[in-house]
Amino acid sequence: MTMTVGHALVAFTAAAGLLTITPGLDTALVLRTAALEGSQRALLAGAGICMGCLAWGLAASVGLGGLLAVSRLGYDTLRMVGACYLIFLGAKLFFRAPLVLAEPDQPEWPRAAEGNRSNGGRQWFARGFLTNILNPKVGVFYVTFLPQFVPGGVNVTAFSMLLAAIHATEGALWFAALTLATRPLSSWLRRPRVARVLDRTTGVVLGLELVFDSRR
Repeated sequence: MTMTVGHALVAFTAAAGLLTITPGLDTALVLRTAALEGSQRALLAGAGICMGCLAWGLAASVGLGGLLAVSRLGYDTLRMVGACYLIFLGAKLFFRAPLVLAEPDQPEWPRAAEGNRSNGGRQWFARGFLTNILNPKVGVFYVTFLPQFVPGGVNVTAFSMLLAAIHATEGALWFAALTLATRPLSSWLRRPRVARVLDRTTGVVLGLELVFDSRR
């Protein structure tokens, strides 16, 4: 039975929604950022992740992402680049001194605040984008998952981008919900000891992602 456009959109929205709320690197990064660095920066990181989904959707729709599925060298190359980035980010989070904010989104450390204003939030957006775009498993997912929801008789690139946009929108809503969920606990989460545990837990999660992916 041929899948209609409406059927495809409903089915993909449900499947992508389940994928979105499944715990993973993206969720860990946004939660950690919301808890220790404020909601604005968490949403910027989430926006970077969503932009990464759109980039993967475009790559998959024009066939570039297919290289990851058929080329072991292409997959391993991207995996190693991503691994280096995850090692760097995980180590940075594990060993850094905890960030202490007096109120959400209001940094007490003047030098850091000065630097944050100067980069206009690019640091957090880039962190989310790189975490997503350097994860080859996301690319393989888009290559193998999206085509199942593209009905016959449509423009493949345009419809694939529509599906990626749906996934990105669901991600944005999920990250906003996670960010709001941390606000009642913001004062407790910003205590130095709690902040240190959260930072190091996130660093370990990033490291474990690397270890388990290398064993597959």
